[in-house]
Amino acid sequence: MINFIICDDVKQYQEKVEHIVDSYMMKNKLEYKTHVFSDYDNDFLKIVESKLSFKVYILDIETPTRSGIDIARIIRNKDVDSVLIFLTGHQELGHVVMKNDFLFLSYINKFDDCENRLFQALDKALKMFKIKSIIRFKDNGVVYTIPQDDILYITRDSIDRKCIIVTDYNEFKVNKSLMELEEMANDNFIKTHRACLMNTKRILSFSKSQRKVVFDNGMTSDLISTRFNKELI
Repeated sequence: MINFIICDDVKQYQEKVEHIVDSYMMKNKLEYKTHVFSDYDNDFLKIVESKLSFKVYILDIETPTRSGIDIARIIRNKDVDSVLIFLTGHQELGHVVMKNDFLFLSYINKFDDCENRLFQALDKALKMFKIKSIIRFKDNGVVYTIPQDDILYITRDSIDRKCIIVTDYNEFKVNKSLMELEEMANDNFIKTHRACLMNTKRILSFSKSQRKVVFDNGMTSDLISTRFNKELI
C-alpha cells in the first residue's frame, strides 16, 4: 500500500492536494491511503515513526507551529527511503531546502502549474518504489504492492482457501496460493510449516523447545513444524 502523507495548514490546499492524489491514483489501480494533517503535531510525528510502507510526504513549508524544513530533517534522520515533495507558496525558500540536502523529489510552487507538476512528481515517486524489493500482484481488480521487508510471514487459511500476508501494519487476505507467493518472495523467506513462509530478516529469536518465533516488532508465531527446524535454525 502506498501512503500519501499531506500536511498543509490551509484547508483549501489540503483538499486540492488530496483531490490531485485521488485523480492520479485512479488511473493506477494501486492500493493507497491518504493521511491529511493541518500541522506537524504529535499525530503527524506518529506517522513518521510508524512502519507504514511506501510513504510519500507532500509537505507545506510553513504551518502554525513548525517548519516543513525541520520536519524533513526529522524524517530523513529516521528513514531515507520515503519520498519528500515540498508544495508551498514560498518559492523564495527553495534555496534553503536545496542546501539542506534532504534527498527530496520535487519543490513545487502552489501558484505555478501546481497540478501538472504534482502529477509528474507522483509519477517519479511510483517509479522509484517499483525498483525496491516488493511483492506485487493483482487480486480482484486491486494491485497489491507490498515491501518484502514489511512482511513478517505468509500463511494459508485452509477454511477460506486464501493466503494471509501479515505485515507490521495490516493483514492482507488474497486469492493466491502459498506456492505462487513463495515464487515472488526473495531468499529471506523460508518455509517453517507446510502452510507458512517466514521472513528470516524479521525474526528476533527462535525457541526450538516452545516451537515459537519472536519477530523484531514483538509479534510471535507458532507456525513451526519440526520438519523445518533445521532451516529455521
